[in-house]
Amino acid sequence: MKSDIFNYELNLITDNRIRENATIILNNLPDYFYRIPAASTGKYHPAYASTYQGLIKHVKAAVHFATLLFEIYKFDNHTKDIIIVSLLIHDGLKKGFTEENYTRFDHPLLIGELLKNIKEMLSLNEEEINDITNNVASHMGKWNTTKFSKVILPLPQTVTQKFVHMCDFLASRKSINFEFDENNNIII
Repeated sequence: MKSDIFNYELNLITDNRIRENATIILNNLPDYFYRIPAASTGKYHPAYASTYQGLIKHVKAAVHFATLLFEIYKFDNHTKDIIIVSLLIHDGLKKGFTEENYTRFDHPLLIGELLKNIKEMLSLNEEEINDITNNVASHMGKWNTTKFSKVILPLPQTVTQKFVHMCDFLASRKSINFEFDENNNIII
């Protein structure tokens, strides 16, 4: 399964039901998600994220930051699980439902559409779907507008939305580098 590359991260999710739903969502992401770089230019991400499967590495780095920050932010297990799912899929439609040439500025909003499209496959309740959708929709933080689109992305409002944005932000910093093993797991 496509989601196998995230086995380590999926096993951080304590609730089996939520883990199973995360697996379903990951397996419904387009194939390109599992091979493209997070950024082709290297302008907004560290070098490791500009390589083959760089988007996977970026996502793994974001989840890694979450696990480190969970020591400071005392979320309950359910909230942690929802945050991890949000981070796992936050860039899942970065180039649209079918691979487009460039990053879609509205990609944070497309995850909500995906979750609606596969809702019958999921056992997530409405609140969980809304939390994941809103975490992902606002993950770009203050970079919520561009001159190339009329779309205005929501700003993070809740603690979890701000947390997801912070983890994504840290994972995109060029000055923070990770090494990865042959399975794309972070070497600690």
